[in-house]
Amino acid sequence: MGKISNAIDKYKAEKKASKPVEHVFMPQRIKVEEPEVVFAKEYLKEQRYSDKLVAVLAPDSVTAEMFKVIRGAILYDKDRPAPKAIMVTSTFPGEGKTFVASNLAVSFAMGLNENVLLVDADLRRPSIHEIFDYVNKYGLSEHLQGEKNIPELLIKTKIKKLTLLLSGKPPSNPVELLSSKRMGEFIKEAKDRYQDRFIIMDVPPSQLTAETNVIANHVDGIILVVMNGKTPRAVIQQTVENLGKEKILGIIFNGFAQSYKAYNKYYRKYYK
Repeated sequence: MGKISNAIDKYKAEKKASKPVEHVFMPQRIKVEEPEVVFAKEYLKEQRYSDKLVAVLAPDSVTAEMFKVIRGAILYDKDRPAPKAIMVTSTFPGEGKTFVASNLAVSFAMGLNENVLLVDADLRRPSIHEIFDYVNKYGLSEHLQGEKNIPELLIKTKIKKLTLLLSGKPPSNPVELLSSKRMGEFIKEAKDRYQDRFIIMDVPPSQLTAETNVIANHVDGIILVVMNGKTPRAVIQQTVENLGKEKILGIIFNGFAQSYKAYNKYYRKYYK
């Protein structure tokens, strides 16, 4: 019996040792998604988009977060009131002004209680319609030529508080149109008519066109986009002086990896 008892005890000991360890529940961290992230996911199910629209494509990315930081810096500067009409320009073509204007407008619309009007005022080389996937049939150009009124040109996007005013067909006289009294009246009316609306305007590069400096007189603030490490410092300083230092909200150094040398040939034919 001693051997049998020892065998039974050994069996019980081995069975106890081989008993699977019960799963220990470890509390998981719950990530609460911001309303902007939740909305963006729903928006992507219905709407085509450009990969440049990172505020929607990747709302929780570092780049999208930077636009929120820029938004906060613009709106909550204790030294001045929040600007209602904001102009986004660059020194030369290809520095990312349309990218910044579009994503900043989306960030404003998705993160605030106010409405946003994004205006494509680059009548020579418009591109906002491509980013938001719309046909650029009519827009600001037709209004400035007296062909259409603003209400019939506005496009309400799937982004609840974001409205677009595209550039329309490229005119033969963009300098005259953008520098006209009618353009100044449009900006003033857009600011005064709706107190809960921000206007963000994508305008031509300041070093190439005269009308950019004229538009600067009608807006509340200016964002200057330059190519990080590529645009000469002297050009940036001159641009700031031309536009009006007191209206510069900030300079955004874009990180596009393009060679500045390639601009010489590119920007000479930019507006041909």
